[in-house]
Amino acid sequence: MLEGILQGITTAATPVNLMMVFIGCFAGTFIGMLPGLGPISAIALMIPITYSFEPSTALILMAGVYYGAIFGGSTSSILINAPGVAGTVATAFDGYPLAKQGHAGKALALAAYASFSGGTISAILLLIAAPALASVSKSFQSSDYFALMIMGLTAVSAFAGKGKFLLAILMTLLGLMLSTIGQDQTGVPRFHFGIADLYDGLDFLLLAMATFALSEALMVVLKPQSDTKESEAAAKGKLGSMKITRDEAKDLAPTVGRSSLLGFFVGVLPGAGATIASFLAYGMERNLAPKKEKEKFGKGSLRGLAAPETANNAACSGSFVPLLTLGIPGSGTTAIMLGALISYGVQPGPRLFVENPTVFWSVIISMYIGNVILLILNLPLIPYIARLLALPRQILTPLILFFSLMGVYLLSNNTFDIHLMVIVAVVAIVIRLMDFPLAPMLMGFILGGMMEENFRRAITINDESISFLWERPITLSILIVTILLLMAPLIGTFREMRAKRLRDRLAMDGEL
Repeated sequence: MLEGILQGITTAATPVNLMMVFIGCFAGTFIGMLPGLGPISAIALMIPITYSFEPSTALILMAGVYYGAIFGGSTSSILINAPGVAGTVATAFDGYPLAKQGHAGKALALAAYASFSGGTISAILLLIAAPALASVSKSFQSSDYFALMIMGLTAVSAFAGKGKFLLAILMTLLGLMLSTIGQDQTGVPRFHFGIADLYDGLDFLLLAMATFALSEALMVVLKPQSDTKESEAAAKGKLGSMKITRDEAKDLAPTVGRSSLLGFFVGVLPGAGATIASFLAYGMERNLAPKKEKEKFGKGSLRGLAAPETANNAACSGSFVPLLTLGIPGSGTTAIMLGALISYGVQPGPRLFVENPTVFWSVIISMYIGNVILLILNLPLIPYIARLLALPRQILTPLILFFSLMGVYLLSNNTFDIHLMVIVAVVAIVIRLMDFPLAPMLMGFILGGMMEENFRRAITINDESISFLWERPITLSILIVTILLLMAPLIGTFREMRAKRLRDRLAMDGEL
């Protein structure tokens, strides 16, 4: 192992590879900021360019674009509520409220520090535990993934304000229903209402951009001019300090540690990816937070921003474990990388350690170098990027509309998606005015397709019986944890009621 690490350092530290790390991080950061141009599209376009490179150099470049895009995707989420990539949707829940409160500088700085911490911790874990974790991810079956998706849905309480748990459940069910539009796993179209453009289902980016960015821009238009001027003045006057105080750092350290571990291990599971990791981390932190801190989630919580930002970057590194050690893509982006590696004549899998150790170790070492470059690259730019908030409404709103609509159009080149996006945005505005939370709908949509696919596989393997839910120890363990997570809020509510009853009784005794 030590020999492999030294070999990786020697390869990654060559001038050509260091330049590729920088180019990948720089390009990925700006690609992540632009809604619609995700890392998958960017890496697919880079494959023909990298054919003349060494396999390790090509993979270092593509890896830099991947985690650079996740790193940069937080910027548009925080500043204009437009997630650049799916993995940064949860970042917008608290990042955007912080920016609206005049703390854009602090939000962007915290996102940079959290991303760096998550990426660094996961790179170290990848260095130490990749071979062992490969066997763990290999032991996961469809029933285990199904249980994991259910556990992910229990995080719905994290997106529900006080007294809104049932509303969050309803929105989650709506998201699950939307995920069933289009062809099922057998190729049979359903719920398409005779519209050919719906045969392939709804696109996640379309739904995310419509419910967050587009609806937010339209809500700004609907607000009274005086309110908008006040918020613009506040943003111009308080772009916010980038400084994270010692007390804040001390408070956020456990959040970063937990989210790094969770994100890395979720990333290790093939098909899970940064999006699920960020949602799970956000839900976990809200459930673990004290009552006073819990009320800040969704309104500008620093923990609520740090958790998903740490987890999504940690999951990026984790997704390289199944790719390099098993030849199984851990996400859509690593699936593109898998095809690129095979085209270079490199076969990922258990033999990669022996046949191409340079590729394996150099990529891991380059991840740590890349995280340092991203931090150095992004921190000086934060004061300038944050000034985007100071743009007048007459300029900022059309920009948001342009990037939202063009981002979705460039993805599909279909005008139907533009029309559908506007309709979804109008419905989202109505839902927001009725005070329903939108985040649970997105979470249900993301997890719905994977839940159905894994449930179908599990029940087919188990002869159409649902006994797979309790027959496998891993599945049963995950479901038990899920039940405990569901019971935790109820237990908390019961304790509050009991404490209130006791206070009332003591007050009555005092009066007597």
